[in-house]
Amino acid sequence: MTFVVGLTGGIGSGKSTVAELFAQRGAALVDTDVIAHALTGAQGGAMRELAAAFGDGVLRADGGLDRAAMRRLAFADPAVRARLEAILHPLIRAQSEVACAAAVAAPYVLLIVPLLVESADYRRRADRVLVVDCDEAVQIARVMARSGLAAEEVEAIMATQASRAQRQAAADDLVFNDGEMAALAAQVDGLHEKYLDLARSKLHAAR
Repeated sequence: MTFVVGLTGGIGSGKSTVAELFAQRGAALVDTDVIAHALTGAQGGAMRELAAAFGDGVLRADGGLDRAAMRRLAFADPAVRARLEAILHPLIRAQSEVACAAAVAAPYVLLIVPLLVESADYRRRADRVLVVDCDEAVQIARVMARSGLAAEEVEAIMATQASRAQRQAAADDLVFNDGEMAALAAQVDGLHEKYLDLARSKLHAAR
């Protein structure tokens, strides 16, 4: 049986950096954002239904989803956001479940879910919940630097996510990522050994 660590954190917390450190140590990565991008790309599996639901205004020239246009609609209208999630989330859950089950060659799987704390389904599927934590001011600065969004736009996105305190309360394990790579790598080293032990115990218990 696959041992699954659910990795989450707020926007700009550095989930991708942490995930890559675990991958370097042998963990398999299943990233729900990557799955979502594939589903909403040109010829993506969700595009026919998204186009029917929201019209040509959310399409790029190549037929993929115009994520900026979709984001504006979704943040302006909760009903639009709910409809978008109703289309995408079941597809993402199904594909991520298949990918986790298929990762039998790795000692454990890191299932990367930005909204894991908000989703009871993903929390049930994870043997451990690992939260990447950082100061909120650092989150805002990182997202502004990489995406060109204004601080108010980043704060609006953060307001739709679980709070820092809620993520900390849901965590089995915490990694603090203030940008210092040596300290981050040391934390990942310790957790990697812990997950190897837990994965072995789960495997033995299933025999």
